[in-house]
Amino acid sequence: MALFALLGAKALYLLYVWLVSAALASYLSDRKGYGEKPGLASGLLLFVVGLAIWIFWPAREGSKWKTAGVFGSRTKADRVARERDGEP
Repeated sequence: MALFALLGAKALYLLYVWLVSAALASYLSDRKGYGEKPGLASGLLLFVVGLAIWIFWPAREGSKWKTAGVFGSRTKADRVARERDGEP
């Protein structure tokens, strides 16, 4: 019975890693100007490799990644990028 409990805990941790990887890949692809869907799909289908792909994938010209940086900032460039994309 303890064997199943250990397998369940490992499966839960792998599930968390899978979901966080998909969320971060989605965030990175959106910041790099490709939208959230390609990042989410690659993050869900390719596990941690999808996240690694988006870390090294080049950003589009004029994307939030290039105008406001990796995490964004509360600077004018970030506000301009959000307004250009139609976000409030």
